[in-house]
Amino acid sequence: MNNDAISTTVTSTRNANTRKKAMIRIPATKMTRGIVQILLEEGFLRSVTEHTETNKNFLDVRLRYFGKKRDPYVTAIRHISKPGLRVYSDHKRIKKILGGMGITILSTSYGLITDREARRRKTGGEILRHIW
Repeated sequence: MNNDAISTTVTSTRNANTRKKAMIRIPATKMTRGIVQILLEEGFLRSVTEHTETNKNFLDVRLRYFGKKRDPYVTAIRHISKPGLRVYSDHKRIKKILGGMGITILSTSYGLITDREARRRKTGGEILRHIW
């Protein structure tokens, strides 16, 4: 098990989209719950359920696809801030992903928020990932 829950979530999601899997199971931490909640609100995921198995909490995440070819809604996920190199930005320097079609997830004093919310609240933070 990897100690970095965010990278585990990113890798699991990316691999599941490649294999067109319907569901993935990731460890439930406060950070992964926040990330998955944002993805659910933005429409990248179908549903999320949490359950306990042998005293460990997991999130069952149902991925969302469209069309007959089952193309994933999540085209790409980029893990920006890593344990060895943290990336911070203020609200003015947060780049728009695909002209606003994608999102950036930031960790701020308000919790985990998207780039649009960070610009609205005029707050910066640690850039966790880009999703489109």
